[in-house]
Amino acid sequence: MSQCGKTRREMIWESGAGFAGAALTYLLAGSGFFNAKAAAATMEKKPHFAPKAKSCIFLFMYGGPSHMDTFDPKPELVKRHGQQMPNMGTDALLKLRSSRLGALLGSRRKFTRYGQSGIEVSDFYPHVGKCIDDIAVIRSMWTDSFAHGSGLLQMNTGFIRQGFPSIGSWLNYGLGTENENLPGYVVMLDHRGGPISGPPNWGSGYMPASFQGTQFRSSGDPILNMDPPAGVTAGQQRRQLDLLAKLGRGPAVSGAPENDELNARIASFKLAFRMQSTAPEAVDLSKEDEETKRLYGLDNPVTAPYGRNCLIGRRLVERGVRFVQLYSGGGHGDANWDAHRDVDENHSEHCAETDQPIAALLTDLKRRGLLDQTLVIWGGEFGRMPMSDTTRAGTKGGGRDHNPRGFSMWMAGGGVKGGQVVGATDEFGHAAVDNRIHVHDLHATILHLMGLDHTLLTYFHGGRNMRLTDVHGHVVKQLLA
Repeated sequence: MSQCGKTRREMIWESGAGFAGAALTYLLAGSGFFNAKAAAATMEKKPHFAPKAKSCIFLFMYGGPSHMDTFDPKPELVKRHGQQMPNMGTDALLKLRSSRLGALLGSRRKFTRYGQSGIEVSDFYPHVGKCIDDIAVIRSMWTDSFAHGSGLLQMNTGFIRQGFPSIGSWLNYGLGTENENLPGYVVMLDHRGGPISGPPNWGSGYMPASFQGTQFRSSGDPILNMDPPAGVTAGQQRRQLDLLAKLGRGPAVSGAPENDELNARIASFKLAFRMQSTAPEAVDLSKEDEETKRLYGLDNPVTAPYGRNCLIGRRLVERGVRFVQLYSGGGHGDANWDAHRDVDENHSEHCAETDQPIAALLTDLKRRGLLDQTLVIWGGEFGRMPMSDTTRAGTKGGGRDHNPRGFSMWMAGGGVKGGQVVGATDEFGHAAVDNRIHVHDLHATILHLMGLDHTLLTYFHGGRNMRLTDVHGHVVKQLLA
């Protein structure tokens, strides 16, 4: 106890709010400590090391594509179609889930070797197959959740719970934006709706709101409610923003720290003001030539919706947007890739919608000299089971249940060594067995390609330095060029 009747801890606490604290606050404010987080989303920042990629486009196939029907051929599964699964492994949850399903379901797809690499791709994706020499197929992905909501969250944020920043937010936080007139992180949903767990998939979690993804639309106004009210001029808006900034600084008290959340909100208002002219231009496809529009399939009602999004994605990274996420599949059931009822029927629809646009994106980026600096990722929240799903009402016996323990994704461009297959699942596609790559490893690799060390990119929250990869993850060096 101190002589004034208080503990030493209380005395130190109170002194922190007194002259010593005021001096410390003055020094920290002078160095920009208090407003660094809020400003980070509106300015470009230096990476930890020279990046391979400047931008990233994540082609998110919501619902969970079947790996053994797209990029992971399983001749043994076809050979033993209709038989019982002989070995369900030691994973208790996977074993329990598998035991409730039907017999082995061989794929009905034809696989063809493409390119100089000779990698096999199914007839669901013939256009993408022609780009295979630029693609690294990961056949050994695995994650933790069997459910769509938590699976989506983990693929996007690294955690199966809400409240954590998405990977685009981490890139926004770590690198800032190259174009102050556009958001650093843009999300475009399927024309049928969004993913089941909604905005937390592109949210900023415990970071300021300025780091979250901005949702764009592919037609009409790119962003809802962005236009000023009728009768309000640009000059009036400018004066409103100046007044808001002045009020945000509060009383002119030397050394007083600024409010990070308020700064972030003001920065978002300023960005919205600048975007009133830049965002419509970014999504205006009228200036694209007819050959490019045909390349993306805009002349076909089947491919046009995702084709527009892919073309806008190219235009956005061309203009310095850091992270673009393009969802295929929206709503529930067969409106997304969740093929419980009939995998052939489900995937025939979604692959037909996305095959040509995705190949066009890779081709277009490459011919414009942008593929080397743009990382392109394809995948969903998990894969599918090798057994027939007989647990759902209305199934035809040709559907597949969720499978997070072994599935495929692929990466291309931006420092990725194309024309290779990384890892493997077992002979049935039941679980990853060789060079298993967890979602934390995928995230660590994405950050590495963007010039960031996943162990150094931290944000202080809840009493500790938080990371996208938590305390896990390693860079998959085999993927690097």
